[in-house]
Amino acid sequence: MRKSTVAIVGRPNVGKSTIFNRLVGERISIVEDVPGVTRDRIYSQAEWLTTSFNLIDTGGIELGDEPLLIQMREQADVAIREADVIIFIVNGREGITAADEEVAKILYKSNKPVVLAVNKVDNPEMRESIYEFYSLGFDEPFPISGTHGLGLGDMLDAVIGHFPTLETEDKDEDTIYFSLIGRPNVGKSSLVNAILNEERVIVSNIAGTTRDAIDTPFKRDDQDYVIIDTAGMRKRGKIYESTERYSILRALKAIERSDVVLTLIDAEEGIIEQDKKIAGYAHQAGKAIVIVVNKWDTVESDEKAMKDFEEKVRAHFPFLDYAPIVFLSALTKKRTHKLMPEVKKVSENHAIRVETNVLNDVIMDAVAMNPTPTMNGKRLKILYATQVAVKPPAFVVFVNDPEMMHFSYERFLENRIRDAFGFEGTPIKIFARRRS
Repeated sequence: MRKSTVAIVGRPNVGKSTIFNRLVGERISIVEDVPGVTRDRIYSQAEWLTTSFNLIDTGGIELGDEPLLIQMREQADVAIREADVIIFIVNGREGITAADEEVAKILYKSNKPVVLAVNKVDNPEMRESIYEFYSLGFDEPFPISGTHGLGLGDMLDAVIGHFPTLETEDKDEDTIYFSLIGRPNVGKSSLVNAILNEERVIVSNIAGTTRDAIDTPFKRDDQDYVIIDTAGMRKRGKIYESTERYSILRALKAIERSDVVLTLIDAEEGIIEQDKKIAGYAHQAGKAIVIVVNKWDTVESDEKAMKDFEEKVRAHFPFLDYAPIVFLSALTKKRTHKLMPEVKKVSENHAIRVETNVLNDVIMDAVAMNPTPTMNGKRLKILYATQVAVKPPAFVVFVNDPEMMHFSYERFLENRIRDAFGFEGTPIKIFARRRS
């Protein structure tokens, strides 16, 4: 089912990033009491009362040196275009400002549901001050404190109450959906054309040519596929055009819809920090992944060069040690025939289900090989394990004390499971639980 999208909007320094971090449950956006400081990721997943949704922190959208009013308009524009519901944040300590009124005018004209939240209401005495915010023209304002987590539940009740009824996407389970991600001009559109053997997507050496996600169904060796070409994800400090300010959000939604994600790297330019951030989106989404080194025709492409570059990839992407690497040239179509078999293989691995008795044999053999750790004289006991999900494969290990499951031992168990069942190309998740 397609998830609803919620955007957090407001003038600078009202606490948007603090609230964003509260709602996603981890410190993702950089928080500092200086207007415009947000520089990190702007998009994540949140959940309230078993309802999960996409969350956008518009304060994280870098807009250069434009005047403040233009920046606020652009941020509101992103929210209006992408969000199903908008959380409008104002500062309860400062009262209504002219900037708040400008944002309110923009949002009021959008016809999108708006939940007004008055932030920094840290004590009961301050609750009386929220009533002036009725003049902004929205429904009842919600007093909240992002710093202390107060009032967020009532606010979220109102947010999910506005969610549209979303129909389940009509996806054929036998069809493999895969997307291509990477920074602009890395060759995604050229690779789409090489796979399809026709000019389906506009190809240009101007970074950012592809704006939207484009779905193209095709069949290869009796297997049905849908390929999703996405706009390049440019580092936010270099985002200038309004259309590119939300193309990253569309690319992330394409990842969400995919079974397999192809992470493209430019062999000519080499690996840069942005490549790792882009790949991290797919890894955190739990998708099957193939690393594609494109433009291999532009470098010295002998076996030694390939081995050296593979070592660089592994060093830069230690969190993708499970992902196969394919070297190719989309332009000359050299080695492109090696790609689709990898896509099919990692898709199948992404959906593997292991029988419980076989899994427990592997776990017990692993424990015999490397005994469980001890803490304060007490040893971790693994009672049994079972697989609870696929896409990605997820396992619950029942133990006497989950706190004793050190991440290094969890990693050891993951490696033994991979040795036994493969799982190349897919992340796997392990959760330690106390047996009830």
